[in-house]
Amino acid sequence: MRKIVFAAAVATSALGLAACGETAEGAGELAEGVAADATSVVEEGADVVEGAADATGEMAEGAAEATGDAVEGAADATGEMAEGAMETAEEAVTE
Repeated sequence: MRKIVFAAAVATSALGLAACGETAEGAGELAEGVAADATSVVEEGADVVEGAADATGEMAEGAAEATGDAVEGAADATGEMAEGAMETAEEAVTE
């Protein structure tokens, strides 16, 4: 009887150890999967940041060009107004 009880205890222990081994193996695979997912999320985040930086740079360039065009247009308009004022002043003096 003792041999049967001892054999049952050994078998139970062996099953427990096997289950722990499988659990550890599964946990290792899960950890690897989580690490791979985290890596892909970081890479995607870096791509998003890079895209946002590129878009911001392009917007800044566009704003600089638009500002330059506006300043040039204002300078041209001011010059034309000054010429018109001089012509008016000359006409007033000659009359």
